[in-house]
Amino acid sequence: MHDSNDAQVGDNGVVIRKRRKGIYILPNLFTLAALFGGFYAIVMAMNGRFDLAAIGVFCAMVLDALDGRVARMTNTQSAFGEQMDSLCDMVSFGVAPALVAYEWALKGLGRWGWIAAFVYCSCAALRLARFNVNTGVVDKRWFQGLPSPAAAALVVGFMWVLNDYGVVRGEDGVLTWGQMMWIMFFLTLYSGLTMVTNVPFYSFKDLNMKRSVPFAAIILIVLAIAIINIHTPTVLFAVFAIYGFSGYAVYVVRKTKGQQTSVISTSKDEPEERGLHH
Repeated sequence: MHDSNDAQVGDNGVVIRKRRKGIYILPNLFTLAALFGGFYAIVMAMNGRFDLAAIGVFCAMVLDALDGRVARMTNTQSAFGEQMDSLCDMVSFGVAPALVAYEWALKGLGRWGWIAAFVYCSCAALRLARFNVNTGVVDKRWFQGLPSPAAAALVVGFMWVLNDYGVVRGEDGVLTWGQMMWIMFFLTLYSGLTMVTNVPFYSFKDLNMKRSVPFAAIILIVLAIAIINIHTPTVLFAVFAIYGFSGYAVYVVRKTKGQQTSVISTSKDEPEERGLHH
């Protein structure tokens, strides 16, 4: 039986107070900070500050990469944290990039513009839902489809590069603004649809950060930071553009060699969903 103080009385008369459930602060602070990055990007795009909108999305990517690692390092993983992370990812890497792209260029295409933005947003939701369901059956070394942060980096990074070079609405350069809008249209569709394909993308999850590395690896990290600082928008977009097309290269190579192209490691059946929503 339960008393009014939410305690349980055992058979021997001893009162056993139930432990109240709570949430872990540290990893969820990183998750909320990533959510703020996506929300900030939307607000900045509405105000015409597309450079700050891009920075907001890229900051959200960094924070999203840290929250899971912080949870594992501090042994504070929880089902609540996993659900919170997915919901925040939907805002930061689904809704935010779609709205930023629409405000920057797709708005000028009329119905085609918002259709492209909606397709991207819908694919991000489908990709995140499939990721949650397939966690137990996918090879950890690979992502099934383009991960949503990388898709967001493709869309927002393209806008950031052109905006940083002074390509603004209404001005024509090497390409007319009309041509630029259609490039953004196809890039948005490509990023969205690639998220829901079965194309394998390397996850980098098999890299052991706790293992000792040669001294030369530190020099390479310093050089990478220096290269990024040459022109941050261009370098970051180039990196994610290469990654965004790398999955298809892996798929073609595997197909040519007759190797398995799917990253599903157990079966083609739907994974067991019982208990996922508790």
